[in-house]
Amino acid sequence: MQHTGTCFPGDVAERGIMTHEHAIQAGAWGTTFLGGTTWAVSLWAPSAKTVSVEVKGQETPLPLRDGGLFAGTFTGGPGDPYALIVDGQSQTDPAARALADDATGSALLCLPVYRRIAAPRPDWAATVLLEIHIGTFTAEGTFAAAATRMAALAELGITAIEIMPVAAFPGQRGWGYDGVFPYAVHPAYGSPQDLSDMVDAIHEAGMLAILDVVYNHFGPLGGSLDAIAPEFFDPDRTTPWGPGIDYTRAPVRRFFIDNAVMWVRDFGFDGLRLDAVHEIRDESDPHMLDQLAHAVRAAVPDRPVHLIAEDDRNLPHMRDRGSITACWNDDYHHSMHCLLTGEDESYYASFAVDPLSDLLRALAEGHVEQGQPRPTRDTPRGEPTAHLPPQAFVNSNQTHDQVGNRAQGERLIQLADPEAVRIAHAMLLSAPAVPMLFMGEEEGARAPFLFFADFDGELGEAVRKGRAAEFAGFSQFGGDVPDPLAPETFAASRPYATPAPDADEWRALTRQCLTWRAASLAPLLISGKSDTPQVRATGCASLYGVWPFEAGRLEMVAHLGAVPDDAVSLDAPDLVLGQVSDPCHFAVKVTPR
Repeated sequence: MQHTGTCFPGDVAERGIMTHEHAIQAGAWGTTFLGGTTWAVSLWAPSAKTVSVEVKGQETPLPLRDGGLFAGTFTGGPGDPYALIVDGQSQTDPAARALADDATGSALLCLPVYRRIAAPRPDWAATVLLEIHIGTFTAEGTFAAAATRMAALAELGITAIEIMPVAAFPGQRGWGYDGVFPYAVHPAYGSPQDLSDMVDAIHEAGMLAILDVVYNHFGPLGGSLDAIAPEFFDPDRTTPWGPGIDYTRAPVRRFFIDNAVMWVRDFGFDGLRLDAVHEIRDESDPHMLDQLAHAVRAAVPDRPVHLIAEDDRNLPHMRDRGSITACWNDDYHHSMHCLLTGEDESYYASFAVDPLSDLLRALAEGHVEQGQPRPTRDTPRGEPTAHLPPQAFVNSNQTHDQVGNRAQGERLIQLADPEAVRIAHAMLLSAPAVPMLFMGEEEGARAPFLFFADFDGELGEAVRKGRAAEFAGFSQFGGDVPDPLAPETFAASRPYATPAPDADEWRALTRQCLTWRAASLAPLLISGKSDTPQVRATGCASLYGVWPFEAGRLEMVAHLGAVPDDAVSLDAPDLVLGQVSDPCHFAVKVTPR
């Protein structure tokens, strides 16, 4: 999609226009509109001898300031392509706010976005998340199309939308985790203003907007930082996805911190989901993520900012000190998945030994692996987390990772007894931790979510072969792997294209659970827990749990595919699925104080 003309419309007089010196002092990256036809630009290039900015054939040298920072002013108009000339070589601004076509296209000058709707301020403890991927969420695959669906999701009971990464990546199709220009939105999804308008639509529906960001690596194609500032990277470290980043350098930290501030302050996001923070290895004090948390909250002191981490280490420290609001709790997912499917390969091995016991711990204490010895693991993982509140954990039965990292992209309902999956769905939406659904799950979608990308040449062939090899040794995850580069693979991953035959029943169940959660459970969650939860097995696939809160008590009974040995029957439950004598049964009840 080619951008032409003004990238975003509106009254620029209301968009926080800066002075030149203010713009330079504010950070070492990107362009800032100064009014009229004047822009400021800054670039950290510590090894460079000369840097200039070129717009429409006019080249303007940038003076060298302290610490390898080149900064100055130039003239141009919104929508004009521009380039940075570093030691005679044309480079794309690594902090470009917009790009032409895709991540291999030119940087474009863009005015700041504007917003219309103030963000709502619901209590985080009452949050219900829906994770979506913009490209497959609608037939159009755009921010504008997604915006039209927000009111219906809010009516269903969803209170927050978590958007998979939208930073610019090569090609038209992808999950977004191969982004190379974190400040620019992916052009195929729309303009920066389209994204801001989508955030407005989320807020207008009364929901929170959360954006998934990737600060642990860059994608393999289309970036410019390695050529402009090789010092950005740590030569002694790599990640599973590429070169390690040197977070000890102040300009490097500023690159990511200012990006986080941009999403929250300028676009109005209420929080960020931070991808794979275990790969953000920083021995500095403060840690880069602590500094980032302080910066984004200081940027919008009038409203809360929620930071959600994906952290494989199961460590509570950043939640203890308030930098991180919550962590994805994959332990809950793995326990439930193994209990319902019997799968035991790869990362499921540890959770397949006694999945019910693991599920009980996840419900009562958050993470399952808390530093204790575990079967199939040589090294313990995690530290105690029972002291954390339930809202410090985001639990899920499906995510883009857990569905999309299967060869066939199957959803849980295709891998387990559908009636047991209904019970698991009700459990997720009725238990104290923050629940997260993956797009389509709210209506029982069967469409897969496959891995897809849009690379050409040698890289494309390497991705194709690598994806096939990844599953060659897995009987449960395997089979013929769909070609990740085929447009058909992308198209097959749209969850709403062909609704499931029982979609209405699933939506009714989702609405029923979330209506109850908002009216009955949320007041307890907001009041805070008052004692230790007690969750016990009542059979080989059944449980009974009690969670005490300052405002009352939550009780839950669940049979996940087998009649219990010691059945518990709740007196006058609030919600019921099935009978207490059934192998698939659910009941939940809140007793106020």
